[in-house]
Order: sequence, then structure tokens, then C-alpha cells
Amino acid sequence: MSISLEYKRHSLAHLLAAAVLDLYPEAKPTIGPAIDNGFYYDFDNISISEKDLQAIEKKMRELVKSWKSFEGKEVSEKEAGAHFKDNPYKLELIGDIAKEGSKITFYTSGDFTDLCRGGHSENPSKDIAPSSWKLDRTAGAYWRGNEKNAMLTRIYGLAFDTKEELENYQTQLEEAKKRDHKKLGQQLKLFMFHETAPGMPYWLPKGLILYNELVDFWRKEHREYGYQEIASPLVNKAELWKTSGHWDHYKDDMFIADMGENEVYGIKPMNCPNAMLVFQSMQVSYKDLPVRLSDTDRLHRYERSGTLNGLFRCRSFQQDDSHNYISEDMIASEYAHIFEICKKFYGIFNLSYSFRLGTRPEKFLGEKATWDKAEQALRDILKQSGVAYTIAEGDGAFYGPKVDILMKDSLGRDWQMGTIQLDFQQPLRFGLEYTDKDGKKKTPVVVHRVVYGSLERFIGVLIEHTAGAFPLWLSPVQVVVLPVSEKHEGAAREALAALKSANIRAELSDPNESLGKRVREVKLQKIPYWLVIGDKDVAANMATLESRNEQLGQLSIKEISNKLLEEIKERK
Repeated sequence: MSISLEYKRHSLAHLLAAAVLDLYPEAKPTIGPAIDNGFYYDFDNISISEKDLQAIEKKMRELVKSWKSFEGKEVSEKEAGAHFKDNPYKLELIGDIAKEGSKITFYTSGDFTDLCRGGHSENPSKDIAPSSWKLDRTAGAYWRGNEKNAMLTRIYGLAFDTKEELENYQTQLEEAKKRDHKKLGQQLKLFMFHETAPGMPYWLPKGLILYNELVDFWRKEHREYGYQEIASPLVNKAELWKTSGHWDHYKDDMFIADMGENEVYGIKPMNCPNAMLVFQSMQVSYKDLPVRLSDTDRLHRYERSGTLNGLFRCRSFQQDDSHNYISEDMIASEYAHIFEICKKFYGIFNLSYSFRLGTRPEKFLGEKATWDKAEQALRDILKQSGVAYTIAEGDGAFYGPKVDILMKDSLGRDWQMGTIQLDFQQPLRFGLEYTDKDGKKKTPVVVHRVVYGSLERFIGVLIEHTAGAFPLWLSPVQVVVLPVSEKHEGAAREALAALKSANIRAELSDPNESLGKRVREVKLQKIPYWLVIGDKDVAANMATLESRNEQLGQLSIKEISNKLLEEIKERK
């Protein structure tokens, strides 16, 4: 987002807090940042619902007329504490800022003063077009995102540069609601959730067909690319996670099992340490490199309950994972190889994507010099790739910089999917070695990579990207046979058997319902093809084929099978 739009959104967050305090004087404002599509502000000690937003928005529009500037000033910790003496949330923030040794600043517009680092419109009354923003919805949010803290009331607003951009975004939101993967997942009978396993999807028969087709495609392609698939234990002693560094950096996000007798286990949240042990068990020469060990083991991460969101954020999921062991001079070629896979895997779904470089985080393993070398290697590779990329400072993994894959769907929404991470640290911690051409032992570099990322998340995005109308090769049911009436059922069953023998996923529609009702149900279930068999079709030993996009007329069952098989083979 542009700086001016970010400042506008931030100013609106202040305006929202001012309006809420005017209408609800006992409310306690906490924080209110600009976000990608607008802004929000969190409040405690307030009870409102979405029906109250109209009154709050009206008050905001009244107040903004008098907001001619934002005046900032630096204050002492004591002054700040006195101003917010009745607001424990602001007092906590003030204490944190003081501990950092940073300046404590207040910003005032109109009669409203807030604790803030700055970044506002110079003259909100003129800079903020009245038709370019609106309040959107309310939600619950834990203070500082921690479920152990108080639940606050969050008010979201939308804000853009123009009225047209706001209206376009609202149209996109309406379309997104129709495509909601949680609703379509139920409608299409793909998956379900149950309260006994929060955040852990049950894959239903149709959903598992889709899931397995995606994994089978991944397996076939990766075999051709020289990958070797492995599987490893899902539960490992804490010692493994301590060696890898995850115990110190990731323990709070793991499911931990204390078995007594001084035995503590962790359910694996990622595959890296196990892949390190597999490589460690091998006798590897420089001639064997790269060694690419792929897997799709199930992972578990303790995502906080407030963050769970259908398939988008689960506690149980699989990844199209791989750990590629290379020598240092292979880094550029290995990334080029992975970029080639990305192009193919995203291209078959007509998904555009870009890259994002994540650099050294505040807490990291290893030496800065090694990190600098790894980051520079990735910068050079990204420049040469020809794919657009951005930089997220401090967003790397704790063991190395990374290139994230940012995907854009059919609604123009961006999703962070796969990641390609460059790791000099874990091979050292596990003592990994290969024999170089001079006979000496060398430590390999590891590229951790997922292309789709979480398969659950990718399928959720795919459902919304396609509105549930999957390409033929992925569709759980590829064709439905519809006899016009009971007297055509015999011919329909013969057609069904022929399609199934050709390994086409076909179903028979019950002729006791009206044909029109059955065709509507086929369309509702997003089936790619259906064929109707009536008197003329039986007489000609043919069937009338239709698809989601067109009527294809009378064809023989053999012609229909060949057409569908060709489309499946080409993954159109």
C-alpha cells in the first residue's frame, strides 16, 4: 500500500476510537493499526454488535470535519501514565516502550489524543474522501493475540483511495462469500470438522479423492525431477527438537507429551529434523548431490483457537515437503530447479505468483556473516529469476533466509503459500557430511522447500479460486450418467460400467427424480460433465454429453471416454 493510503487508514483508526469514546465513554481503547484493506481498533469494556456500526460511522463522519491536523509531541513515561491512568492496556504499552528505550509520543486531532508512533494524514478533513471508507464488521480478538489474555471487541473498517476502489473491494467480498471454502466444503461433501478435534479436518470420501489426486500428481512429478520420498515418525523425543533448535524457537507451538520417567516427546510440527537424520544415515559422495528427500507426513501445530479458520489455518495438515542437500556452489542451480517446479505446479491452475525474500530475524541461529552470505545469494537468484519479488525484513526462518511464494487467486487476493528456505545451520547442528572430490568431509547446505505449502490450505484456496468447479482431473466425480426414465436405466448402467472400466470417476443418477431436478443437482455439485440417455440415444447406441460450459451433442460412449481421458491426461 502507498504511504498516503497507510496514513489515511491509520488516521481513520484514530477517528474510530474517538467516535467510540464519544458514544461509549466507559470503553477502553487498546490498539488500532492500518491493515491491507483498511483499519481496525480493539476495545475493552464495550458491548456492541454490527447493528451499532451505523451510529459509530455517523459519529466518525461528524468528528472528521473538525480534524484539520495531527499534532505530535514527545511525553515522559510519567506524563503518559497519568493521561492513561484508567486504561491498563495503554499503561502496558507505555511500559513496554519505556523498556525499549524508545520515545513515547502522543498524537492529537480534534479533541482526541492517542498513544502513537505517528504516520497520519496531514489534514484528515480534506485528505479522507467521505465515500472512500466505511465500517465493515465486528469480531472478537485476544489482547496481543494471546488466548490467555482478555477478549476484546474489534471493529474493522474498509478504506481505499477512491469510491470506485471501495466498491470494487466490496463486490469482491460478496463474491468471496459465495466461494467460502467452509460452505462449499460442506455443500460438495469434501470435509468436516468436529469439536473433539479442533482445527483438524476429517476428509470425507469425495474430499479424499481430490486430496489424493493432488498428492499423486506431486509424487509423479517429483519422481521425474529426481526426488526420493521418505516417511518418518510423527512423535519424537525432545532431544531431537533440541538438536534442531525447534525446542528453543518453536516449543510453544508444538503439541508436547510428557510420558513420565523423564521422557518428553513432541508431535512433529515440521519434517526438517527427521530428514536430517535420514541424510545422516546415508553414505553420500559429491557425485550423489543433490540429494532430494521429499515427504508428505502429517504435521501438528498448536495454533491458538482464535486463529483457526477452516482449511486456511489447521492444527493438523500435510505439506508437499522436501529437503534438498547440496554443495554451496549448487545454490543457484537448485533454486532455479525449484522455480521450474513452481511454474508448472501453479501454471496448471492458472495461478499467478510472485516471490518475497525473508531476511534474518531478531532471534536466529549461526553467525551473521553466514546469514549475510545466504541472503546475498538469494537476492542474486531472485534478480535473475525474472519473477517479481519484494523483501520482508526480519521475516526469515530462525535457521536461514527464505523465499516465500505469494499466490494470486481469481479474485485478485494474495495468499502466502509455499516457501524455499536456505539453511546453513541445521546441517552443522546434526553433524551432516558428504565426501567431496578431494576425499575430505564437507557439510552440505540444505534447501527446505514446499511448493503448495500446507495441502489443506492450498485446497481451501483452490476451492475458492475455482468456486468449487475443479478441473476434470481433480474432480471427485468426473461425470454423471442420467437416464431420462427407468426404461433407459439399463443403457445408462452399461455406459456407467464402460466409463468406470476406463478409470473415469462416474456415478449414476436415480431416474425416479425428474430430469430437470437431477441436472440442477449435478450443476450444484459442480460436476464437470454429465451425459443424458433417452430414447434417441438408446436407438443410436450413443449419449448426449454436456459440460459446465457447453452442450457437446450426441457421442458414442467410446468417444466420450476418449475425450475425458485426454482432458484428464493433459490436466486442462
